Amino acid sequence: MRVLIIEDENLTARRLEGQLRKYDAAIEVLERLPSVATAVQWLQAHPAPDLIFLDIHLEDDLGFRIFDQVQVSSPIIFTTAYDEYMIQAFKVNSIDYLLKPINYEELVAAIEKYQRLRQHFAPVDLPALLRLVSPTPAPEYKERFLVSVGTRLRSVETQEVAYFCFEDGATFLITRQGQRLVIDYSLDKLGQVLNPRQFFRVNRQYLVGIGAIDTIHNHSAGRLELTLQPVARQPVLVSVDRATEFKDWLGR
Repeated sequence: MRVLIIEDENLTARRLEGQLRKYDAAIEVLERLPSVATAVQWLQAHPAPDLIFLDIHLEDDLGFRIFDQVQVSSPIIFTTAYDEYMIQAFKVNSIDYLLKPINYEELVAAIEKYQRLRQHFAPVDLPALLRLVSPTPAPEYKERFLVSVGTRLRSVETQEVAYFCFEDGATFLITRQGQRLVIDYSLDKLGQVLNPRQFFRVNRQYLVGIGAIDTIHNHSAGRLELTLQPVARQPVLVSVDRATEFKDWLGR
């Protein structure tokens, strides 16, 4: 097994290496690195190790900053004196979380957990293994918009929005109370930041909230016409190529 230790306390790193060799003398410790910067540099220049032991508090920053700078495919066992980072750790390839000072029996249990997973899923690729043991974080969607109302700024909660429309070269946010507010977003961008279960792009001009749809009428050539509340200034048609997907969206 090829292991990388990322730990800024030299004595702790050496003690961990000794515990690993006690468990299995064949374990190869590739390097002991003290910082985010040295870890990023090493990971960019070398093949991925079989397993990484990563301290959370390094000499230059939190260990999580490594993942902002380099793609890490190796499974990770976190080692730290703090337990408040446990949830965050399990979002980045973690298979275990050991509190310092590291107990030998707990270290053995963590390594054996890694071995069991590796053997059970071979020859499945490592990313598939990591997706199983690391929960996927729920996507975060925009919760509010900051808009200008005259000389004032106003925060509009997303739940207050009925729909968005593009007219006269500008994007408008229409509130449930019927206010039309100009926002600095394109409809394409809004489609990326809004919860797709709540908003649907029906055509090039309108992105509608599910709560704003009053009635739906069959229109010519397979299109659908929507009556929105508040009432839109022009007919709102669901394009033919989006009609089936729109119906599926409504039925979720």
